[in-house]
Amino acid sequence: MTIAVLPDMPADAGELSVWPASTRPLPHGGLSVGGVSLTEIAERFGTPVYVLDEGEVRGRCRTYRDAFPDADVLYAAKAFLSRAMVRWVQAEGLGLDVCSAGELELAVTTGFPPERIVLHGNAKSPHDLEAALRLGVGRIVIDSPSEIARIAAAVGPGGRQKVMVRVVPGVSAGGHDKIRTGTEDQKFGLSLTDGGAQHVVARILGQPRLELTGLHCHIGSQISEVKPYLVALRRMIGLMARIRDTHGVVLPELDMGGGHGIAYRPGEPALDLTALARRMRTELVDGCAAAGLPVPRLAVEPGRAVVGPAGVALYRVLAVKHTGENVFVAVDGGMSDNPRPALYGVRYAPRLVGRHSTAGPRTATVVGRHCEAGDILASDVPLPGDIRPGDLLAVPVAGAYQLSMASGYNLVGRPAVVAVHEDTARLLVRRETLEDHRRRDIGA
Repeated sequence: MTIAVLPDMPADAGELSVWPASTRPLPHGGLSVGGVSLTEIAERFGTPVYVLDEGEVRGRCRTYRDAFPDADVLYAAKAFLSRAMVRWVQAEGLGLDVCSAGELELAVTTGFPPERIVLHGNAKSPHDLEAALRLGVGRIVIDSPSEIARIAAAVGPGGRQKVMVRVVPGVSAGGHDKIRTGTEDQKFGLSLTDGGAQHVVARILGQPRLELTGLHCHIGSQISEVKPYLVALRRMIGLMARIRDTHGVVLPELDMGGGHGIAYRPGEPALDLTALARRMRTELVDGCAAAGLPVPRLAVEPGRAVVGPAGVALYRVLAVKHTGENVFVAVDGGMSDNPRPALYGVRYAPRLVGRHSTAGPRTATVVGRHCEAGDILASDVPLPGDIRPGDLLAVPVAGAYQLSMASGYNLVGRPAVVAVHEDTARLLVRRETLEDHRRRDIGA
């Protein structure tokens, strides 16, 4: 699918700053991503539909590899996972961070090397652990004391599994209370301040079937400042020094997690990746030198920052309702394909595509089709005053935590995922249908 781009059209750089780098304006109000018209994608594949720019994903993987040349970069699969995504990540030299047997098995059956995969989660099921050990996962991150005996027993006599310990460093960071994971008042990890992390380390070191390779620390998500990472890093180095002094063990690995913030709307802050990599490396080298430790192998786990800006969601307008001073623009999707505004108050910047409007802008609220007053995709956003049913709306920065969090609410069906690359569109994940629901419902 190839389309013509007008080379002399204005770049519209400000409004398009959060879109994939391949985004180009087209005649009559259209946009292309990866060389493919968004209007043509909507007509060919239907709406709602997620569009994923393969070139943008791969480019962001390479940016991380360049920024962290001496570290392991693990893509956080929870942000978005498909067989194509597994192949892109593998081709670009990244490892994987998974949270379930489902994510793990999809990756391994697609051909991803299991030794380059890390499994973590606060409540790993027996199925999760069985799959990890059967497939030979590289690391299991221990999140609670009870996991020690469970993993050791599952490993069996003569076996050995590499593990890490997830540590809570007491650092508050993240774009919303529900995604701050570095403090004592949430479910993840083992506390540094109450001795929980040290206790688990001692127990693991006394278990011959487990090999403790390092510490894991993830302080939150959507973080746009470098400082919280540096504070957490210093505390991890301090713990590694105490482990050395207490047990005579020098841990060779340190995983500092992800949570790297991106901009969802023009002008919003995003984490400076170059500054993060430079300052983390300096802090790690200097801190280890001061503690008399060799520098451990560093790992980071970007997810949203790799795939989020590569995605665009397309919706058809179904209705426009004027209620007093409010304008509600209802579309054919909603919280079943993007629950994040309802969960975290995330704000997006939807845009009319495929039609040039001469009407002035008017503040509107883009709402979904579901039976919830909180089913809102974008509040108080400027849209053309003549917005009408049948129009196509495009929402950028839609690649992360949308399909992976999508639900079957109202049996609407989860959208398709279409990849665009070098003027071509191809289906990655087909649309969920009523027949899919019928097949799952086996009751009389």
